[in-house]
Amino acid sequence: MKIDNLGRCIFDTDSAMEYLYKGVKLGTLNLDSEAVKEFNNTADILKLNSNLTMVTDIDKESFDVSNQSTWYFPEQYKNIDIEKYIMDLTQDDTEKQRVISELELYKKFNLYIVLKYLVYLVDTMRENSIVWGVGRGSSVSSYVLFLIGVHKVDSIKYNLDINEFLR
Repeated sequence: MKIDNLGRCIFDTDSAMEYLYKGVKLGTLNLDSEAVKEFNNTADILKLNSNLTMVTDIDKESFDVSNQSTWYFPEQYKNIDIEKYIMDLTQDDTEKQRVISELELYKKFNLYIVLKYLVYLVDTMRENSIVWGVGRGSSVSSYVLFLIGVHKVDSIKYNLDINEFLR
């Protein structure tokens, strides 16, 4: 099995068959060109009305949009006005200014859907008494993520630069 530049697993024939025989549900199976040829040849011999096509290369942005559209989370979260939701969590002008500048970056990188999903994730963890960490890595530089509850590090208090996270 190989990994392509988008992080997708590309299976050779043997790996794909091994997983299929084990009953593992893989969703969309990305096969290398030899595996596709072999499957299509076998389908022709057996007169099956089935053909596979190769996974085509797509740019990272299209790949992200395609995957984000298949995330399951309730419609109420998908329909949140994320800007209003986060702005309502702010207490003063310093926080408002920080949130405005961060939201511009999240918008630039088409990450509003991720913010909506994180609101859902945090709410779900709270409702189910699931404990999560204080925060790690560069994500703690995001005040928006702090307000949502993803981490517990106040990036304004510690003067952390959002550009460490969203480059």
